[in-house]
Amino acid sequence: MLTKKFITLGITGGIAAYKAAELASTLNQAGAEVHVIMTRAAQKFIRPVTFQALTGQPVHTAMFTRLTGWRVAHIDLATRSDLIVIVPATANILGKLAHGIADDLLSTTLLAATCPVLLCPAMNTGMYQNPIVQENISRLKELGYYIIEPATGWLACGQEGPGRLPALDLIFNQIKDLLMKTNEVDFQPGRSDWQGLTVMVTAGGTREPLDPIRHISNRSSGKMGYALVRAALSRGARVILISAPTAVSPPAGAKVIWVERTKEMYEQVLTHFSQADVVFKAAAVADYSPRFTANQKIKKKDEVYLLELEKTPDILFELGQRKQLHQILVGFAAETENLEENARRKLAQKNLDLIVANDVTQPGSGFGQDTNIVKIIYPDGKIISLPQMEKTALAHRILDLVLPLRVKK
Repeated sequence: MLTKKFITLGITGGIAAYKAAELASTLNQAGAEVHVIMTRAAQKFIRPVTFQALTGQPVHTAMFTRLTGWRVAHIDLATRSDLIVIVPATANILGKLAHGIADDLLSTTLLAATCPVLLCPAMNTGMYQNPIVQENISRLKELGYYIIEPATGWLACGQEGPGRLPALDLIFNQIKDLLMKTNEVDFQPGRSDWQGLTVMVTAGGTREPLDPIRHISNRSSGKMGYALVRAALSRGARVILISAPTAVSPPAGAKVIWVERTKEMYEQVLTHFSQADVVFKAAAVADYSPRFTANQKIKKKDEVYLLELEKTPDILFELGQRKQLHQILVGFAAETENLEENARRKLAQKNLDLIVANDVTQPGSGFGQDTNIVKIIYPDGKIISLPQMEKTALAHRILDLVLPLRVKK
């Protein structure tokens, strides 16, 4: 996905500047052509030679330099970039960008850019919560800049609170998402066609305990559900993610509610259902749970161990019964046979507005993969068959198809 993508990585003067080195290395290993711009303050925290070694490219530090062919540096970088990422984005650069101030190489490049720009704020808690900084962030969002909210935790200054640089895997995933969107024909910077809507997504595979050590679960990775969360957030929606355990980091910006058992997911989904305009029920929940859970580890004794199971609550059916006129309910069907027949039955029984069905036996469509091959089925029998594509791209296609249903309602 990142092969031959031209990414400009801007680094400003914050203690988190050292973390940008790992991001630069990751982007380079993923095939991107990474060009680094460092402010004077950034060079106080980490040396340019570090990024030159990690990217294999010269590091840009001075405003009045020219590149090969006498091209002006900030114009050349701005026009060639597929994406610009600022890590960390200090209060200073946020303020400059929000008010059109261009007094160094990084700020002039940002103002000349027409590609997507991703800002990753990191600073002292007091600075981040300052009304002026918050006003600048709000203005930048309105102007179409992409911003990952900082993490909360222990800061280098000795305080605890919001202001930590977001996790690098979250930044990397957002970079991939934005570059995927630039490949879409209908890409628009700052697209916000889901703004004002509340989306609830369930994701991951639930776990039903046998004893304190073992559980019954499934192969769901949560990747499809998390892709839907990222897509909805990037298009302006408020997102509630109710997630069973996964190995995937939750997207920044969503309200995350962690659950483990199907019963817990049932309770949380019903609690928050009334807030949702659109529900994507992408979690793979257990249909059965052990009737009894042992208090201690079950020891190996007999040749045969009989396990009694009982049905778990049918979350999707319950939502279909409670659904209000303004709400859209989208289900997912992972099948191994009779894909269309089974999906249509589920669509009707659960009172869904749309169902996304995939045959997990197909290469490129199974659990844990980064791609999917689906059929999207409507209540009137209409079917849209989509080719194999990355889950992020698929998530945006699903959002594109759901939005007209919402408008009709």
